[in-house]
Amino acid sequence: MFSRQNIRGIIYVMVIIVIIALVIYFATPRRGLTLRESGSAEQPTTQCDTLFIFDPNTVTYDELRMLGFDKHTVVGIIKYRTAGKVFGIAEEFALCYGVSDSMFMRLRPYINIGKEFATKPKQHLADTLHTTRPSRFSPRPFEKFRIDTVGVEYLRLIGFSTRQAEALIEYRNRGKGIFSMNELRDCYAVSKEMADSLSHFVILSERNPHDGLVEINEADSTTLRQVRGIGAKTVVAVLQYRKLLGGFVRKEQIAELKCVTKENFDKISAQIYCDSCKISKIDINFAPAYDFEHHPYMTRQSAKLITEIRESKGGWRSIEEMMEDNIFTKEQAEAIAPYLLFGTTPQSFD
Repeated sequence: MFSRQNIRGIIYVMVIIVIIALVIYFATPRRGLTLRESGSAEQPTTQCDTLFIFDPNTVTYDELRMLGFDKHTVVGIIKYRTAGKVFGIAEEFALCYGVSDSMFMRLRPYINIGKEFATKPKQHLADTLHTTRPSRFSPRPFEKFRIDTVGVEYLRLIGFSTRQAEALIEYRNRGKGIFSMNELRDCYAVSKEMADSLSHFVILSERNPHDGLVEINEADSTTLRQVRGIGAKTVVAVLQYRKLLGGFVRKEQIAELKCVTKENFDKISAQIYCDSCKISKIDINFAPAYDFEHHPYMTRQSAKLITEIRESKGGWRSIEEMMEDNIFTKEQAEAIAPYLLFGTTPQSFD
């Protein structure tokens, strides 16, 4: 049996052991806390985190890396800028691929758009209406103007009353435009004095030679169905082919559809026209492969060559250059050229 003195000694030893264990436990950093504070140990960050005032229109590759962007995002931002993008306001920088919301909010206080790039505030015409108008009609247009596009505020500014301006616009819309000064004089709201005073400033519209015809790049299924010779199945085929092409460059492309015979096309052709300005173009130097590989005028071999050569060469300036690289034959080039955009020049060309 232990004596009382031995028992007391054992208790002292146990207390000391417990104290040492507690000191070791609280003094040793816990692994879970370290990972939360420093980030994942398996994915250490390699980016810098230096914040400074910058202009996204002029910031360099190295500076973007210092701000914390990875290499792929930096290259994307510079390509976006090289393609002609100008950041007029700071919020446009958030539209760049790779710029997350959290990253933008962190950098927003440091973005400073230069005066040469900043979007200029528009001066509203209404702001000028506080000037005193003459009591009698005395139009003073700032410059020549199109009578078919001006609104009530502009007409009031040059001397019309509100009721006269509204009456003129109603008259204009009812006739789908004003095409001569005689038509302007025929409007009951325009006096002879008014018409004579405006004659040197008014720009008249020309009559549309396509009045009564269907424009096939904007027509919906209901409008196309009104064209004699286009049935329900043909409507679907036209809309699908238009989407694949990016729009029609000429109305003769309708005849490329298998469901349209020559005799039927002759009937259809007399009722339609094509506005080639409404087509969608492919920036061949920067567009991803899926933007052009399914185009009806693009062969699988051509799409493959574009991807391979562009990666090593950088891009092309013209369709003729693509023909020299044996990407297109003459016939293929003539067909697809209207759908390609060469407006952006890769840096590797310089």
